[in-house]
Amino acid sequence: MHRVASAGNTSNSTRPRKEKRLTYVLKDTDDTKHCAGINCLSVLKSSSSSCDYLFTGSRDGTLKRWAIADQASCFATFESHVDWVNDVVLAGNTLVSCSSDTTVKVWNSLSDGVCTRTLRQHSDYVTCLAAVEKNSNVVSSGGLGGEVFIWDIEAAVLPVAKSTDVMDDEGSNKLINSGNYGLPMTSLRSVTSSNMSVNNAQSHGYNPTAAKGHKESVYALAMNDSGTLLVSGGTEKVIRVWDPRTGSKNMKLRGHTDNIRALLLDSTGRFCLSGSSDSMIRLWDLGQQRCVHSYSVHTDSVWALASTPSFSHVYSGGRDLSLYLTDLSTRESILLCTNEQPVLQLALQDDGIWVATTDSSVHRWPAEGSHPQKVFQRGGSFLAGNLSFSRARAVLEGSTPAPVYKEPLFTIPGIPAIVQHEILNNRRQVLTKDTAGSVKLWEITRGVVIEDYGKISFEDKKKELFEMVSIPAWFTMDTRLGSLSIHLDTPQCFSAEMYAADLNISGAPEDLKINLAQETLRGLLAHWISKRRQRSGSQTFNCDGIPGRDMPSRSISHSRVDADDSTENHHLVLPAFEFSTVSPPSIITEDSQGCSWRKKITELDGSQDEKDIPWWCLDCVLNGRITPKETTKCSFYLHPCEGSNVQVLTQGKLSAPRILRVHKVVNYVIEKMVLDKPLEGGNPDGQFGLVPGTGQSQLASLGDSSLRALKSWQKRKPSIEILCNNQVLSPDMSLATVRAYIWKKSEDLVLNYRVVQNR
Repeated sequence: MHRVASAGNTSNSTRPRKEKRLTYVLKDTDDTKHCAGINCLSVLKSSSSSCDYLFTGSRDGTLKRWAIADQASCFATFESHVDWVNDVVLAGNTLVSCSSDTTVKVWNSLSDGVCTRTLRQHSDYVTCLAAVEKNSNVVSSGGLGGEVFIWDIEAAVLPVAKSTDVMDDEGSNKLINSGNYGLPMTSLRSVTSSNMSVNNAQSHGYNPTAAKGHKESVYALAMNDSGTLLVSGGTEKVIRVWDPRTGSKNMKLRGHTDNIRALLLDSTGRFCLSGSSDSMIRLWDLGQQRCVHSYSVHTDSVWALASTPSFSHVYSGGRDLSLYLTDLSTRESILLCTNEQPVLQLALQDDGIWVATTDSSVHRWPAEGSHPQKVFQRGGSFLAGNLSFSRARAVLEGSTPAPVYKEPLFTIPGIPAIVQHEILNNRRQVLTKDTAGSVKLWEITRGVVIEDYGKISFEDKKKELFEMVSIPAWFTMDTRLGSLSIHLDTPQCFSAEMYAADLNISGAPEDLKINLAQETLRGLLAHWISKRRQRSGSQTFNCDGIPGRDMPSRSISHSRVDADDSTENHHLVLPAFEFSTVSPPSIITEDSQGCSWRKKITELDGSQDEKDIPWWCLDCVLNGRITPKETTKCSFYLHPCEGSNVQVLTQGKLSAPRILRVHKVVNYVIEKMVLDKPLEGGNPDGQFGLVPGTGQSQLASLGDSSLRALKSWQKRKPSIEILCNNQVLSPDMSLATVRAYIWKKSEDLVLNYRVVQNR
């Protein structure tokens, strides 16, 4: 790791720090569908148009707006979060979402998906939201950091004050979020007081009301219609009641024996319903400050609740895959349906109920929300017990109820999430398996599926595709978002090279070396470069070569991006690295203040500069420069085979590119033997003198006597074999492959050669 000056550090100190990561997320062909579990739902009732809107938030990091009529049509994708979307609420026509990326985002719900403000107050995953029915400005948020905030959305999204630019000079406070997308939640928890001050500044001077009291994670929130009461629950197993106008504590309710996962308040704020991992649903009278009813309906954790408008009946779902309807007064309960996956959230719409599960599809089941008694008239109901083990005991005794409904009314299909992957040895292809069991082969340097094998054995196909090749690991990846997320970190990502011939690049010299990360970055940023050129005609360039932004003088003097737009070859995209514009990948990275962002590559408008995109990426695509990396050379010894009478060509150590093919070593041996010029004494650090075209150019410059010697050699039809560990090597093997699969030792590689007379 090399040392770089900290961004905005006026003390000129140099301290090692990790450069910002660039991640790109690959998309399937149908971008109108979710590709991971649906964590949250919200319905926007239409007062004028003929259809309602359903909003879904997914573990793929996106939200979608669906027009619900006779069929569901995806009208917009809201893409800005860089991790799971955990909850979504509507505050009037404003859409508010929260995510495991520690942010709360505000959107115009009827827009094409533009995020109007990002609120950065939480120190950890934001897990839940609650909105006020009669005041479209008030929204509360809670998360794993134990924080609960009450936001005035209208104040929070006011235009940015100019004074926030002052923060640019306070470099020590800039790094806020971790750039390690998809890591365990513990990696995001270390936030200092200085970080929080920056978060406040980035909320543009607005500070939300804080409800302080939780010592552990918060999983559920609810507010009454008038916004005078807020309830919260989580891993402390108690329900806390607050006044959201001041953040003051009202009371604490005890009774559950495990995490509280779902909460509801009636419109008046008198009654509260809670669902818990102890499998119980409890009804609380906040006036009496006690639990008035317990309902043992489920056999496992209760994760989702939805009530009828009158708060007379509750729909509940959870880990046991079941959706129940319970009459709160008579305690009568009935199994509406069973799902294939655990139920995460519920949303009533007229006489149907939308069910979100860990699957990427969303189902609408009959619910009779206006007249729930109609469901009980079908028969099959039972009386809910009041002890947590009563339902589990009933199931063990064989009294499992039959579901009222066998099939959903309507399904919005999703794309099966990728759950298993294997990076192939060629380091360009990845084998995947999804939740439907389909096995596919991806080419990550183009972001496309090149083979769909269907439902076959993943392990068998992995063995079938094994190649004995060794290429350095130049990227890391995960499938946390249900799709392939490819992570590039400098300088490691620049360690892999291949010959142009191996990439089937027509017209390129056979020995032209291609850096895989460099060409991938050019492919990813090709649209950005095109847009940047269009903008450059009307905008002046600073000395960084990036249009439109004035840089402080200290930044200019230490600029690391010095673009030369006239260097056309820096911007050419090779066919093996062209990404689709129909279903383009999305980029995830951090800006100079440590704030993560995500955009499709086709939505980059050319205005982004080194404040937005890591400087090393821009230096690579604009100037053709790559960050210094580990050596790509391989040291080896070249000796005659034991017992062979061939001449000794060298006694010292040779060095060559790791990707050099064995047939180049053969050519080297032939030249030395034909010219009869063995290296006397050898060179302990001799460079293996084969660069593109070297062999042919050396032979072309030989005198007549040397050419005659070569022809005489060819008439005898001998051939040279290269061996390692007494194994004859294929001419197409690279030195790296020989070292990894044949030599298998940490010390320098030893190759042997011998002459074999052809018959």
